[in-house]
Amino acid sequence: MIHSIAHPTDFSPEGQAAFEHALYLALANRCRLDLLHVHDPSAKQEWDRFPHVRKTLQRWGRLSPDAMPEDILKETGVDVRKVEISDIEPGDGLSRFIHSHRPDLIVIASHGRSGPSRWLHPSVSTGVAREAITPTLILGPLSRPFVDSLTGRVHIESVLVPVDHAPAPQEAVLHLKGLVESLDVAIDFLHVGPDAPILLDGQKEPLSVRRIDGPVVETLLDQARQASMVVMPMAVRRGPLDFVRGSTTDRVVREVTCPVLALPATS
Repeated sequence: MIHSIAHPTDFSPEGQAAFEHALYLALANRCRLDLLHVHDPSAKQEWDRFPHVRKTLQRWGRLSPDAMPEDILKETGVDVRKVEISDIEPGDGLSRFIHSHRPDLIVIASHGRSGPSRWLHPSVSTGVAREAITPTLILGPLSRPFVDSLTGRVHIESVLVPVDHAPAPQEAVLHLKGLVESLDVAIDFLHVGPDAPILLDGQKEPLSVRRIDGPVVETLLDQARQASMVVMPMAVRRGPLDFVRGSTTDRVVREVTCPVLALPATS
C-alpha cells in the first residue's frame, strides 16, 4: 500500500505526464501527494507555476466544476502539498527532502541527457532512486504514458521485469506486488543470458522466469516495445564512481518507450 508519493517538478511541459501519473497513483491509493520544486536560494518562489491539481481532477471528472482547493482531500482522499526547496543543487535539495520525509514512491520525469533540464536527466533521476532507496517511477523522453491526459484513465496491460543475479532481485520482486496491487496487469519476468535467477512469490512458490539470449540493453529495449511499464531492480549506489559510470537503468530510461519503475534491490 502506498501512503505517500513525491513528485519533483521543474515546471517544464515535458514533466506534465509525470505529474499526471503521480496524481493518478495518489487517487488510486487515496494518499498524500507532495509536489516538489527546488529553486536557487537567490531566486523567488514560484507557487503559481506548480502543476494544476484541481483543474486536472475536474478535467478527469473526479472533482466537481465548482470545487475549491480545500475540497480536493474531501472529495478524492488525496492530500496535496506544494513544497519549495531552497538549494543551489536541485539533486541535493531533492535527496534531502526524500531522506527526511521518506515517501513510498517517487514519480519523476527524465528529459534525457540532451534535454533542457539538467537535473532531470537519467543519471540524476536514477541517482535519486539509488541514494534514497525509494521506488521511483521514471518517465523517460521516449516513454508512452499509461495515464490518459484527457480522461485520467489508465491503460496498462503488461509489466516487463528484467531480473539478474546482481543486483539480487528477490526483495524488489516482493516489493513490486505492493506497488501494483491496485492494477490488474500481467507480469513478465525476463532474464537475458544463461542461468536465470530463481524467484519466489510471497508464499515461497517459484515464479516463472522467461530466458532469452542477446546483448542485454538492446534485448531489453526490444522486449519492452510491447510493455506498458518496465520494472527494474536497481542496486543502491555505493560510491561516487557509480554516478560517473551510469548504469543499465540509465540507458534503458533514456531509450525505452514506456515508463520505468526502478526498485531498490540488494547488491
